[in-house]
Amino acid sequence: MTVLGVAAAIVAAFIGSGALGGTPINEAAGGALSADATPIAPAGTAFSIWSVIYLGLAAYAIWQLTPTARRSPRQEAVRPWALASAVLNALWIWTVQLGWLAVSVLVIAVLLAVIIRLMFLLGAPRTGGIVEKVVTDGTFGLYLGWVSVAFLANTYAWLADAGIDLFTRIQLGVVGIVVAAGIGIATALLSGGRIAPALATSWGLAWVSVGRTEGAYESPELVWTAVLAVVVVLFIAVAANVTARSRSSA
Repeated sequence: MTVLGVAAAIVAAFIGSGALGGTPINEAAGGALSADATPIAPAGTAFSIWSVIYLGLAAYAIWQLTPTARRSPRQEAVRPWALASAVLNALWIWTVQLGWLAVSVLVIAVLLAVIIRLMFLLGAPRTGGIVEKVVTDGTFGLYLGWVSVAFLANTYAWLADAGIDLFTRIQLGVVGIVVAAGIGIATALLSGGRIAPALATSWGLAWVSVGRTEGAYESPELVWTAVLAVVVVLFIAVAANVTARSRSSA
């Protein structure tokens, strides 16, 4: 069930993303999610992380067929939430394609909550060694870090598209970057220094910085705020990881 559900969700997401000739996400909904739509919109290259996440989800779904995964209480707890995350991702893409920005914010908020729940479940002991660590912890860690940034970008896009000018101002862009960094720091601390979420959050923030070097929201203030946010998120994650390893080996 997990394999079929995740596979169907990936196909729906792939088609909805415009990869087969349809409307790309950054052009859907009147361009509300384009790289120059709001002060915290990431540059277009940032979205290439989805390819890595989809590859991870596919590997995760296939790994679920192995005896090790089938016997794992940890994986049994994770499966329904993993499937829900894949379905919600596909649903988010289609709500954007239909131009339902308010609904897309609701969907991505639920998606974020589901992935947060997944990360708490992944705090249980692993039984599948490095493979489980990569295809499960790595995949959903990247998923969480990226969706955290995407949720804020999506929210700003919706409110800006609704005509609320406050969300097109540089000052509130700075606030959005700080909030994204705060979420990344909180994730690192609460997860015992998981690196994958921090990497994905930093990736998104780095491309926000790149996006602010030109265009309608060109701003050194936003560029350097985002750069500083990347440094801080990665530093806290590494420090938390080292601390957690030291405690476990003590």
